Amino acid sequence: MKTWIAHLALLALVALIGLVVSDYHQGNLSRIMVLAVYATGYNLLFGYTGLLSLGHAMFFAAGLYGMGLGIRFLDFGTFTGFLAGIAAGAALAAIVGALALRAKGVAFMIVTLMFAQAVYLSTLYFGEYTRGDEGFVLQGDERQFFGTALSQPDLRFWVAFALFAAATLLTLAIMRRPLGKSLIAIRENEARAQMLGYNTFRLKWTAVILSGALSAASGAAYGLLFGYVGASFASVQYSIFPLLWVLLGGAGTVIGPFVGTLFMFYLIDFSSGLTTAYMLIAGVVLVLLTLFAPQGIIGEIRRRWFRGLP
Repeated sequence: MKTWIAHLALLALVALIGLVVSDYHQGNLSRIMVLAVYATGYNLLFGYTGLLSLGHAMFFAAGLYGMGLGIRFLDFGTFTGFLAGIAAGAALAAIVGALALRAKGVAFMIVTLMFAQAVYLSTLYFGEYTRGDEGFVLQGDERQFFGTALSQPDLRFWVAFALFAAATLLTLAIMRRPLGKSLIAIRENEARAQMLGYNTFRLKWTAVILSGALSAASGAAYGLLFGYVGASFASVQYSIFPLLWVLLGGAGTVIGPFVGTLFMFYLIDFSSGLTTAYMLIAGVVLVLLTLFAPQGIIGEIRRRWFRGLP
């Protein structure tokens, strides 16, 4: 009960902050929450199951394009397009997972990277529809929620908050159920989990699908809320970002992905206001954080003060 109260309190705090900050910071917080859902999906696979993927951008892009192309060419509504994006990401995750999980360790990482590159090159090859790196803009009348454009700042914030809250509470619920405990067992010692009778392949495949679906939901929501669909979101860079956010916030913690995304976003925002070499400042801070807080921000809090934090 204390764990649920702590996470609900965090969500209440985020909602309160969104009510009192300026429009600029409210817009930033909306973007951070959507990207934090992406990091949450990655954390489910990497932080809890122990599978390092370098290809998660393909799931984010699948949600983005599943939604965007459905609205642009199939006349999907906003909600239908969002569901189409999630379905596209989950289907891609099911296929990739069934093949990539035949490899282990570094081989799994390389296989996911190659699949992601194939998806990225496909978005460029079919540029007639995807518009490649140029991308395309979804107009206000193509993305509405009960007659109101999702570009409206307050509505955009609350939709992003609803998605972030759902992803956070879903992850917390999974981790406190047998499925979550089984994934942690695989992360800690897969051979022992197999010896105890667990079907580790099926459990890891389930984790890949859940992770891909959450990442796709983030991609679909990003396109809906910010109105842009482009191939750059399928690049290797967007596969590295969620890994970085999760490591900074704390791998294997429910709220770590949000904290890592928030920290990284405002670190770059603050550094860019000081110098054009802002990535140098960000890099130094990240190295120091990695050295002195190797388990991430929330991971260190759990290690030092709140050992029951999931």
